[in-house]
Amino acid sequence: MRTLRFQKLARVVLAAIVFCLTGLALPAQAGSVRVIHEIKHDVSLPLRDMAKMVPVQKYENREIELRSHAVIKQLPGEDTAVQTETLPDVSTINLLNFDGQAADSVAPPDTEGAVGGNQYVQWVNLRYNVYDKATGALILGPVLGNAFWSGFGGTCQSSNSGDPIVLYDKAAQRWFVSQPVFSTPYMYCIAVSTSSDATGSYNRYAFATSPPSDFPDYPKWAVWPDGYYSSVNEFIGNSHDGIQACAADRASMLAGNKATLQCFNKPSPTFGILPSDLDGNTPPPAGSPNYYIGLGADTAHLNMWKFHVDWVNPANSTFTGPTAIRVPNYTLICVNGPDEIRSCIPQPSPGEKLASLPNRMMYRFAYRNFGDHESLVAAHTVKPGSGSSAVAAVRWYEIRTPQTPKVVQAGTVQHASISVWCPGIAMDKNGDIALGVSASSPAVDPSVAYVGRVPTDPQNKMESPKTVVKGTGVQQNTSNRWGDYSAMQIDPADDCTFWFTTEYIKTTGAFHWSTRINSFKFKSCQ
Repeated sequence: MRTLRFQKLARVVLAAIVFCLTGLALPAQAGSVRVIHEIKHDVSLPLRDMAKMVPVQKYENREIELRSHAVIKQLPGEDTAVQTETLPDVSTINLLNFDGQAADSVAPPDTEGAVGGNQYVQWVNLRYNVYDKATGALILGPVLGNAFWSGFGGTCQSSNSGDPIVLYDKAAQRWFVSQPVFSTPYMYCIAVSTSSDATGSYNRYAFATSPPSDFPDYPKWAVWPDGYYSSVNEFIGNSHDGIQACAADRASMLAGNKATLQCFNKPSPTFGILPSDLDGNTPPPAGSPNYYIGLGADTAHLNMWKFHVDWVNPANSTFTGPTAIRVPNYTLICVNGPDEIRSCIPQPSPGEKLASLPNRMMYRFAYRNFGDHESLVAAHTVKPGSGSSAVAAVRWYEIRTPQTPKVVQAGTVQHASISVWCPGIAMDKNGDIALGVSASSPAVDPSVAYVGRVPTDPQNKMESPKTVVKGTGVQQNTSNRWGDYSAMQIDPADDCTFWFTTEYIKTTGAFHWSTRINSFKFKSCQ
């Protein structure tokens, strides 16, 4: 018996050593790549079967923490990009418009959505649903987010931290999902479907963060031909420690093989940057890096970085920048806000002030190759210019020639009295742009709307908004949280149909948000 116990102990110790070495990431020199090896990978059962193994549970009211840091210098001068002209109503055809998931005692919802060949997936804190994209009928859900890793073992299986991302890899016709682990040891949990069916099986991966002491907040992922690219804001305790940008080995994950991450760390004050996410059927030119965007050091600049990954020789991988991109000056919102998330967006009484999230680009940074030019679109929340009594407006950009980036369009969308914020933006195959927003004021319950433009519209201008759904309540006692993001995606089937999802308030109360899913297309796009 003693020998048997010794053998068991030896096996446990050996397994622990292998576990640690498998996920080992050696310390990197400043500015050099960190190669993070997987802790584990496997192939799951079909998600529709795993969902039955993880019953949906009720959580106590709680806030998913958001840590914030950004120092942006306000330059003098008015916002010269404010749109003062009123164009006709946005020229779109409404398709589906229905409620998604609603609050389950967690805030904010971190509303995410992606559209595939036949399905639409919505993931909120801390659950996901799969819908029939033709009818909006529910196929699967609600299911807890960590059900993707049921039977996988470790904290990817046991932790349901939130901050989820779901994407559809159009070229491969696969689903990509990710959720971090926010308790130590911090982890990146990734799953890539083995087919175009979101309810089928997944290739699953776990990676330990590096450095292990850094909390990986606000992760954002994007699809690119040579990798799945990400960014996180890193914190040690409550102290900002810069950002980490990573590339995941897409080819290996699609094949279900062993995979690595290649990561670069940039020190504070770099914050809130986004990787470029590929839309459309034309890939970027061969060898193109992934482009990262962020707010600049002052209100007249953006910053762009380039991430080139070499999977054969990681020493050749580079993360270069930033390149400062000149933009029309904008005005910072809520600079004297009472908290890090700048809670200053008003609702009707008795609603609390809502988070404005003004210190970061809002997801996604959407890329498209038109053949004769490359375009990227981005948006963030700013203060309205003259002519508005609202608190918040949205600044949007179109950037071309990303190797030598130049802003070719920039506009500030504002309403005379209603705040618009928490944007999501994308562009269809014709170059039409749609910009989805939250909308609220002292007289308007938190609602959902969008604006848009076609290439023949005046430069830098958006057509007048359409309301997706009107709020019928206000948010109370929910730590002022809103967002933290929304999702505007393009349907891969026609490359015309936009799908937008975000939160709104249907019923007054605490931790009681609702979400909406809306699809639409511009009349000129066929």
